[in-house]
Amino acid sequence: MAADKTGDGLSQKERDYLHDQVRRVIAAGLEGGEGPRDVPASLVLREKRGAFVTLKKNGELRGCIGYVEAVKPLYLTIREMARAAAFDDPRFPPLTASEWPQVEVEISVLSPLEEIFDPARIEVGRHGILLRQGPFSGLLLPQVAVEYGWDREEFLFHTCLKAGMAGDCWRRSGTRIYIFSAEIF
Repeated sequence: MAADKTGDGLSQKERDYLHDQVRRVIAAGLEGGEGPRDVPASLVLREKRGAFVTLKKNGELRGCIGYVEAVKPLYLTIREMARAAAFDDPRFPPLTASEWPQVEVEISVLSPLEEIFDPARIEVGRHGILLRQGPFSGLLLPQVAVEYGWDREEFLFHTCLKAGMAGDCWRRSGTRIYIFSAEIF
């Protein structure tokens, strides 16, 4: 089985299972159903992990929802986030059956959060960022900075904006900065 692993992450079989879960959940949701209820044999898929499901249509964002922290087993997180990305992302209307064939699915399985005190530790393309200050928080996945060609400071700036704060919030006292990596497929 080790030969089937992709780096230190999920095996291709586990990745395929998660992609299949996304497809089945969204297809069921489009038909008014609940979707799959099976429990995978893989112990890895039953571990609590943070994850995001991203939907893109014609290369443009169509929905993206996730848990940054491990609150549920990975397979259940993926099912819940698939439904949420398709039908409950407040930035978009619910996905329609006519759109579904044009939608590409991307799954990001996250490492645990690590609080950092030196923003120079952020590696664009490797790390995602979570910023927190009081009731405000903003998160951007690692692939976002690469897609937009941002450097570290631009990545921090846009994460601040996503949190609803000033673009330089990351420089201010009281702002907590967390990094994480993601296995993206």
